[in-house]
Amino acid sequence: MLRTVNRVLLGLAGAVLVCAGGGVLAAGLDLGVPSWWPWRGPDAVLLGASTRRGWAWAAVIAVLAVVVLLALWWVLAQLRRPRLAEVLVDSRDGESAVLRGRALEDAAESEAEALDGVAGARVRLTGRSTAPSARVSLLLEPHASPADALARLRDGALRHARDSAGLPSLPTEAHLRAARHPARRVT
Repeated sequence: MLRTVNRVLLGLAGAVLVCAGGGVLAAGLDLGVPSWWPWRGPDAVLLGASTRRGWAWAAVIAVLAVVVLLALWWVLAQLRRPRLAEVLVDSRDGESAVLRGRALEDAAESEAEALDGVAGARVRLTGRSTAPSARVSLLLEPHASPADALARLRDGALRHARDSAGLPSLPTEAHLRAARHPARRVT
């Protein structure tokens, strides 16, 4: 959902900027612009001296400042890492160690894939380095029981990941899907 909203907003912002830039370029080159266009030629200004005296100039600056701040917030939101790069591990000697998030993901993923009835697994760590959470996607074989698979995941791979990182808890969101095998004709 968020990816779709980002793409739509980016497309709309790009279309508005291309149209406005093309109109300004056409007016600046004196190529002829529609009658409603605010700039008529190369010597035209957006806000004349009479407009700049009143409150309109302050309103334009305020709106532009808000637009710039929203654009910066949006760019920073896009740069946010969806995966956890590292997990802080309490080594119980007063110091803390750093465990790569990818290493913990890979270990939990390979252990989850080895569970009976699991055809495939994907583990992603999110959250903060001091309080991570996990997102697990399991692809279950047709004969597997979802309740049994979740219990084995909780008691096996997730407990080992939590214990090895020295975490008091590892909140997990699990998504289960059933593997679909193509029908085969038996002769």
